[in-house]
Amino acid sequence: MNPRARILALSVLILSCVLAAADVRAQAPDPGSDIVGLWKAKRYSGTDAKGPLFIQRIGTTYTGDMMGFTFPVTVSNGQFSFELPNREGGFRGKLAGNTIRGIWFSAPIGELGDGTPVVLGPNGPNRWLGQVARQEGTETVYLLVSKRPGGTLAAVLRNIERDWGGFLRVRSVIRNGNAISLMGGRAQNVDSVVARGTFDPADSVITIDFGGRGSSFEFTPDHDALSDFYPRGKNPGRYVYRVPPARDDGWPTASVEQVGIDRAGIERAVQAIVDMSMDSINAPQVHAVLIARNGKLVLEEYFHGDYRDYLHNERSAAKSVSATIIGAAMLAGAPVKLSTPVYQVMNDGTKLANPDPRKRAMTLQNLMTMSSGYFCDDDNDDAPGNENGMWEKQTDFVKFTLGLPLAFTPGDTAIYCSINPNLALNMVGRAAGESPFYLFDRLVATPMGITRYIWPIDRVRNPYGGGGLGLMTRDFMKFGQLMLDDGTWHGQRILSDEFVRRASSTLMKIGGRDYGLLWWPQSFTVDNRTIRGFAALGNGGQIVMVFPELKLVVATNGGSYASRGWRFVGGDLMTKYILPAVKP
Repeated sequence: MNPRARILALSVLILSCVLAAADVRAQAPDPGSDIVGLWKAKRYSGTDAKGPLFIQRIGTTYTGDMMGFTFPVTVSNGQFSFELPNREGGFRGKLAGNTIRGIWFSAPIGELGDGTPVVLGPNGPNRWLGQVARQEGTETVYLLVSKRPGGTLAAVLRNIERDWGGFLRVRSVIRNGNAISLMGGRAQNVDSVVARGTFDPADSVITIDFGGRGSSFEFTPDHDALSDFYPRGKNPGRYVYRVPPARDDGWPTASVEQVGIDRAGIERAVQAIVDMSMDSINAPQVHAVLIARNGKLVLEEYFHGDYRDYLHNERSAAKSVSATIIGAAMLAGAPVKLSTPVYQVMNDGTKLANPDPRKRAMTLQNLMTMSSGYFCDDDNDDAPGNENGMWEKQTDFVKFTLGLPLAFTPGDTAIYCSINPNLALNMVGRAAGESPFYLFDRLVATPMGITRYIWPIDRVRNPYGGGGLGLMTRDFMKFGQLMLDDGTWHGQRILSDEFVRRASSTLMKIGGRDYGLLWWPQSFTVDNRTIRGFAALGNGGQIVMVFPELKLVVATNGGSYASRGWRFVGGDLMTKYILPAVKP
């Protein structure tokens, strides 16, 4: 073969090899393609304490029976109390008529937990029976992986219950073999590793370790067309309005047309939620929207797997519930007024030992308007009274708060700080000589038909009045209707009309925003018309808005705790959809 022929043959051989290699590469699977899609992890938690609870009197002694344990029940100053021998909970209650009404605590003294109501009815002579429901928690986490045009992998991590995916700000995934790294973080321009894990291609399982958030989560592919990652499934279709069902909970129902609300406008509002794209961490996470007008429930819709009987964490909107308890106790005769000095009540009228003299002037109203002067700020981790730091380190939140230093003279400056309403609630309980648990049950929950709720508690079992109360949305909404009806619920007065007026009026400014007694006065402009109202506001989209001139109450629940999605609920949902649909 001549040299030219050899060169030509060699060139053909090289070209063939190159083309073959390119063909192999084209046919080889993309190492990231098998993790593209929607993944889901879910786990359950909670205490094992549940089931029938018996209390029996024999002579002058009381015994309890629950979960196979028999134990003594202490009765002191009319209060029944006991602790389960296995440290899985405890109980406090009072005899009211022929029933024992009390609170079940999910954790032993010294640990953080929750309190839920338990009612024991008569079950024979000197015997009472009730049911303790298991306090079960869930953590649901979704990981949406998609491929960018350049071939890198984008990611959205979403946690329905707490939105800690929003805190981590996951933006991408890097796969190296079967090692997985979730990239993101609070910095906008630089991504860092926020979690690591592995991929098992044989079983299609992604295991991610999120460090301090508990054990690892195992994600499996979520091919469900009705996945709760989406508001109403991946392909929801057209929404058609329906009248809410009537229940024995105090809410009469009606159609939107019967109360002067445009049906097509409300359908557009719900359709906007249903059609929302979920491919961004800032996509609004709307869990529930309810509307009542003229005292009648006319809209009740749930999304992302939320449902009617779910006890949703109301976050800081529960501060307005604390205001309701305080106002109800005052109307019922508790020896306390808005002008009552805090330390006069909390120190049983005795003088403080070497106090900051300014503390003597601090009043209940200062606490309820966030103007106590304490060195506390929920947006400043370095403030001694910061809420997060208190939950992490302190045992008795009330005692801790009373000992905090002042940064301002009481009444001069309002700083948003959750220790204030918590102290206010417990101050009124101290003045009334009755736990806020019992005040709420007797003066608010029972007359308003609220039978299920979850109270967060500190490590000595003080109820926390700064937020986090768990309520069904229909019950959450009742607090707005109560305020709209000048403090009455179905004709029964719970708050004085003067308390309602002051609570919903501007008394202080917090960061330039109007603030009343744990309620936020607000205004909206719709079609060149200003509509004034007031609201209970909680992080993530927990809102009850009251519009007196329209006789309208709107309640929402959401999950945008760490992202900007909550702004849709307090903004566009109201101004673009709901309020324009309401006829004056």
